[in-house]
This record gives sequence, structure tokens and C-alpha cells, in this order.
Amino acid sequence: MGRAGTQASVREGTPRVTEPLAVTDASAMPAARVLARTGTSDDGLSAGEAERRLARLGPNAVRTHRARLGPVLWRQVRSPLLALLAVTAAASFFLGERTDALIIGAILAVSVGLSTVNEYRAERAVQALHEQLRHRVVVVRDGRPGPVDVVELVPGDIVELRLGQVVPADVRLLSATALECDESVLTGEPVPSPKTPGPVPPGAALAELSGCALMGTVVRAGAGRGVVVATGAHTEFGKIALGLGERVPETEFQVGLRRFSMLLVRVAAALTAMIFVVNVALDKPMLDALLFSLAIAVGISPQLLPAVVSTSLAAGSRRLAHRKVLVKRLVCIEDLGDMEVLFTDKTGTLTEGRITFTGSLGPEGGASGDPLLLGLVCTEATVEGGHVAGGNPLDTALWTSPASAERREEAGRYRRLATLPFDHERRLVSVLAEHAGERLIITKGAPEAVLARCARTPAGAGPVLDKEFAAGHRVIAVATRPAPDLDRLDPADERDLDPRGFLVFLDPPKDTARDALRRLAGLGVTVKVITGDNPAVAARVCAELGLPPGDALTGTDLDGMDDERLAEAIDTATVFARVTPEQKARVVRAQRRSGVDVAFLGDGVNDALALHAADVGVSVDSGTDVAKDAADVVLLEKDLRVLADGVTEGRRIFANTMKYVLMGTSSNFGNMFSAAGASAFLAFLPMLPSQILLNNLLYDSSQLAIPTDTVDEERLARPARWDLGLIRRFMLFFGPISSIFDFATFGVMLAVFHAGPTLFHTGWFVESLATQTLVIFVIRTRRVPFTRSRPSVPLLAAALGAVAAGAVLPFTPLARILGFQPLPADFFFVLAWLVIAYLALIEIGKRWFFRHVPEVPRARPRRTGHRVHRRAARFSARSKILHPRHPTSR
Repeated sequence: MGRAGTQASVREGTPRVTEPLAVTDASAMPAARVLARTGTSDDGLSAGEAERRLARLGPNAVRTHRARLGPVLWRQVRSPLLALLAVTAAASFFLGERTDALIIGAILAVSVGLSTVNEYRAERAVQALHEQLRHRVVVVRDGRPGPVDVVELVPGDIVELRLGQVVPADVRLLSATALECDESVLTGEPVPSPKTPGPVPPGAALAELSGCALMGTVVRAGAGRGVVVATGAHTEFGKIALGLGERVPETEFQVGLRRFSMLLVRVAAALTAMIFVVNVALDKPMLDALLFSLAIAVGISPQLLPAVVSTSLAAGSRRLAHRKVLVKRLVCIEDLGDMEVLFTDKTGTLTEGRITFTGSLGPEGGASGDPLLLGLVCTEATVEGGHVAGGNPLDTALWTSPASAERREEAGRYRRLATLPFDHERRLVSVLAEHAGERLIITKGAPEAVLARCARTPAGAGPVLDKEFAAGHRVIAVATRPAPDLDRLDPADERDLDPRGFLVFLDPPKDTARDALRRLAGLGVTVKVITGDNPAVAARVCAELGLPPGDALTGTDLDGMDDERLAEAIDTATVFARVTPEQKARVVRAQRRSGVDVAFLGDGVNDALALHAADVGVSVDSGTDVAKDAADVVLLEKDLRVLADGVTEGRRIFANTMKYVLMGTSSNFGNMFSAAGASAFLAFLPMLPSQILLNNLLYDSSQLAIPTDTVDEERLARPARWDLGLIRRFMLFFGPISSIFDFATFGVMLAVFHAGPTLFHTGWFVESLATQTLVIFVIRTRRVPFTRSRPSVPLLAAALGAVAAGAVLPFTPLARILGFQPLPADFFFVLAWLVIAYLALIEIGKRWFFRHVPEVPRARPRRTGHRVHRRAARFSARSKILHPRHPTSR
């Protein structure tokens, strides 16, 4: 079928083939045959046909972001402890203990429901965040190019590929200009793969498919155009991403949570086994003993820890979103709080990012219009009708400057025959142009790169550059040479050039940057600048913003250092200038090896390697696709103040999470240890299984307000990390203090009130709930509670409400059902003194304990597969475009 026939069938909505075509098959076919097989043409699909294919084949996605209640509920009920307790309760129901079994079942249901609701809300928060991130690609439809959401691509679409772009699907190339793709995410090969439109022999390996660009790979140089042959799970990248599963590698925070939970599971297992054995040895009913020991295990388990953490992270994500910070995953908020060193680029972060053209100078420094004219011709910007429609900031500044108005018409008389695009290795862009019958190469770029390719260097060029750099100006050099016999360009042609002069630009320091740097310093974050600009320019900007002075290292300096010397030099360096992408990543890795957590902020294709190497990758919404994909956090505004907000929020959330953790390991462990001890000498169970679960439910419910709590300033001034040793010591130190007051309560109930089983159960229920709940006001701060550190109103109300509920329960109609009876008035007088004495002793112990706690930062490893998972996040479908046939929606 010819082009006309193919296009007609597309317009009519009845193409011959719409199924995905394996990229290995497409690579061996001529381009014309691939167009025919996919039912398309150079003019692309019609909008209607694209919609029909999307409905039939599903979105171009390997992930979904949908908050689903079912999986969240399953995560809550799959706990072996809960399952065993539910089975045992069911058995007791059929053996006659129906009331207790129903109470236990109801409490378990409420507890699971509470956790489910809170975690589901967090899932909704993740979905809301995802909805704000869009990934677009230029697609030709109805004969016109335009932006399309990447997940709405279908086989047959014609796509444009540009520098820095993540290839959006498996694409058979139709044309390519110096195109190279980084395929390391698929093949592991660090060297970019050159691409050409020609077919390859059948059966070629993945790394040899030079005629195709593969989904998930990155355009490292050049440009191209191609036809989509496969999308989503049918692509090579999709198969790998799906093979890794939906589970993304854990962050350090998640690892800490898991290890802490396992610590309590081991403690619970030991206590459960001991209590069961002791009770059976004392001839207590085996079923009662089993229920009691399981209830204790559930009581010490951090059931609501996921809900508390999820609530904290979801609330934090909403606060950060209001401050224009989007996190890819909620746990990335914790990663932000761990930041100790920040590497940031200069343009738009420390400077305004509004580059203005200020002058055109000759090779010796005098005013000259030639560099301006040649710079307008040598451009990658998209120019329509004499106006720039898109391009890099320097080209845009040049074309929109008042000085260029007089030369635009003259520049339009040059006919560009070929373009050698800019890349970060050469740091140049060249065009082959024709004017008045003569052909010439025009090259512009970094002055040292251009002058190194010139046949001669003017004597005055060095002083001119030094003067401009010292003033904080950005300088672009322009050079030319005649090329009468050339029809195309490659890097070898950039030689024997004649220097024509310099273009000077200004990007002034940002007014808000000084305050942002001061805030980050107050948070203990060291800021270092890593840039492709000249070191003198970067140093001048740093000095104007008050950034502490330090050494300035260039890429050449780094090449002369081994890793050991770099590790020594990096501590005193503030500026890293004229560095390649690989050097940026090397600097980040060297800093991480010093034992600190490193963040990297970048928005260009040359930043991707460093973003992957950092503990926390930060990009901006206006950045390149590859930068946003490599990042963990995306800023909607390129402002360091926004990043400082993120650091503060991350540390606040971690501090509040640790409050719950330390409470759970002290009061819960103490209460359960008391139960174990009491069961050894009492003739009856110290508390009924249903009462233990109810106690735990009331206590945990009050702790859901912890995410709202305030955090002391000194806790925000430095990062904090998981330390199981600290948690274990805290549990063993404060747990017995809690048990002392439990045993005091036992003595009072037996000796003073001569309590029988029901009164004993009631008294200890009220006392244990009061002590383990109110201790939050001491644990939540290292300051003096209430006077120097006040809790949030919601936390105060929740804690007092839980204690009040426990105290009132014995006087309600539910008392008899729950196994309670009214307490004598004198008990509450004794309870008040017990609580005061307990909190006072905890305060004294807290001061002694934390005086001996070391603050030692620890580096954390990156885990295998994080790059594929990060990249897969861009190919994530939203619920509104999911289709039942697509694998991701099943």
C-alpha cells in the first residue's frame, strides 16, 4: 500500500495493522515497510484513529497510580498475629466464650478499619501527587506536530526525539541527525549507542538495534524522528520493569521501619511464648492462656505504625505541594530531611535565570556586530517568522534582545544546510550555512572549547575573558571557517577555525537566594555549586550571595586527582566548574563516601548521572525529561527556599514518627512485661484479652494525632536516622520504669482495695492506659514539657480524650460487657499521684539517657533496580485512561 492509500485507511479508521510490532522485528525492516505494518505515514495518525488505538491497546504504561481500597485492606489483615488471634477468637466463640470472642472481633475490626482508612488516605495523596506530574512528547498527528501525554502514545504515532528526552516508546527511526542514545538502563553499557535509520540484520541483539530507539533510554546527542512500534508492557523496557514487580526498592527510612517492626515482633514472640508456657504451667485454661498471650503480642506490635507514618507523610506531602514541592513517593519526604550536603547548579537557582544579552565583542575586546550576526545564524532555536519559538536560554536571550532586531533580517538570508547539535562533551554547536554563494562553518560555545579549535588565538582574548568572567558575565565564543566542499557536519570538521569574537550575557544573582542559603545553613546543610559555567563566574555569584568562600575546582582539576585526593579536596571546595556529566556524578559519589547524605539539584540532561548517584535527586518541573525522571523530588519553582521547606518538613515528619516509636517501645513493652510478670503470681489473668486489645486501640487512636505535633527547633537543625541500637536501649531503659508503676498499681489494687478479678482488671486497664498515653508529653521533647515545649492542640485533645474514655468506660453500660466495674473514688486520687510520679521519673531518666546518646550520621546504600523503577514512573497510567485490556489495569 502506498502512502496515499495508507493515509486514507488511517483517516477512515480502518488501518491494516494496529497490534504492537516487536522492536527486534521492526529493526530488520525498511522504514517504509514498518510504516505500512503500523498503518501510518509520515503525516502520522489522525486524532480519531489514535483514540481508537488507545482504547483498544491501552495506555503506554508499565505502572498505575490508583488508590485501591482492597489492597490497602489486605495489607492490614495479612498480619499473622491478627490472623491467629481472629482464628482463636472464632474457636472460643464455638466453644462457648461467645461474648469475649465477639468483643475481640469487634475491636480487631475497628483497629483494622482505622489503619485502612488512614493508609488509604495516604494512597489518595500519592495519586494526587502523580496527577500533578505530566510527561509530554512531540507527536505528529493529522500532519501537525504537537505535545501529547506520553501514556497516550499508540503504535503508529510519529514522534520527535530531542536532546535530553527519554525515549517514550519502542521507536523505529525514520531519520536521525548525529543521534546517540544512552541505553545503560537496558543494556548496562555506559557508552551511548549511535543511531541511524537503516535496518539491521535479523536476529540482532538488543544493544545492536541501531535503527531503533528503545523506551526508557535517553537521547544523549543529536535528534531524530521515528514511528512507534510498541508501547507499555510490549516494549523491551516494559518487560524488564514488569519483571522487577511493582515493589520499588526500599529507602533507608523504609528499611528502618521494617527492622524496627521485626525487633518488636521478636520481642512479642518471646513474651508470647513465655506467658503461654507460664499460664499453662499454672493450670489456667489453655484457650484463655492462648488468647491472653496473643493479645499481649498484638498489644506490643506496632499495629498503627504504618498508619501513623502514612498520615504524617500524606499530611507532609500536602503541605509541601502547597509550597510547590512534589515528591515522587511519600517516603522521599524523609529522604529530604536527611540532607546534609546539597550540590546545586547556578542558573535559576542562585541566579534569576532570566539571561539577558549585554554585548557583542570582537576577538580583542572592541565592540563588533559580527559575533551577534553569526550567533543568530548558529542556533538550535526554533525560529518562525523572525521570532524564536523555542530553544535554550542563551539562544532565546540572543534572539529576543533589542540589539538583535537590526540583524535578524540579515541572519535570515543565511541558509542553514546542516546542524551539529550541542552536547555536554564538546560544549559547542555548529552549523553549515550558505550566504551569497559561499559556504562556511559557524561554531559557538564555551570560550575555551572554541578557542582550542582555532588555528590562532588573539593575544587580547585572554584578558577580555578574564575581565568579563570577573564581572560575573557568561561568555560565548564564536568562530568560523570556509567550507566550500562540505554537505554535512561531524565533530571532526570543527577545526582550524578563525575566532570572530564573543557574546556576553548577564544572569544576576537571585534576590531570594541569600535568605535561602542562610536557612539551609541553619538546617546544617552545606551548599556547593556544581556548574558547566566558568569558575570565576560561579565564584563571583557565590561571593555576592554570602556563600562561605572555598576552593574552586574545574573538570581539568578533577581529571588530575585520584579518588583519595578528590575526597580530601572536596571538603574545602565550594565550586565545581566546567565539569562533565560523569565528573558531576563522581563528585557526588566522593562526597557520599565521606559518610554524609548528599542531595543534587539539577534540571538538564547532563545532570541525570549525578541525580542517580545522589541520595536525594531534586529537579524542577521546567527541567528536561531525563532530569525529572532521575529525581526523587520535583520543584514546581526553582527556588532554594522551597527546598529548605522540604528539608524542614522531612525532619519534622521523622521526629514525629520517632515519638510514636519510642513510646511504643517503652510504655507498650513495659505494660506487656508487667502482664507477663503478673500472670506468674496471680490466680487469674491480670487483664482479659479483649481488654488488652481495647486498651491498645484507645492508645493507638490517640497517637494518630502525633503527625500534627510541633517539633523543637533543635530537632530540625540536623538530620536524624534510624538507630535500632538506640531504640533497643530506650526500650530496655524506660520499659522497666513503666513496669514499676504497673506493679505499684497491682499492690494498691490487692492490698488497699482488696480487688477481685473484675476490679483488678478495671484498675490496671485505667492506670496502664493513662501512663502509656500521657507519657507522650515527656517523650515528645528533650526540653522541659509544657513550659519550654508545648504540644499541638490536636495531640493534647487526643491524648486527654483517650485517658478520659478509659476512665469513664467502667461507669457506662458497656462495663459489664467488657468485664469492668466502677472504680472507687479513692482510686483516682492514687492514680493521679502514680501518673505524676511516673512522668517525673521518666523526665529524670530522659535527661540522663539522652545526655549519653551519640549523634553519628551514617551513609546509606542505593539498592539494585532503583534506576529502572524511577524511569518506569514516567510511564504510569492514571485511572481515567486505563483500559481493561491493558496488563497494568488488571
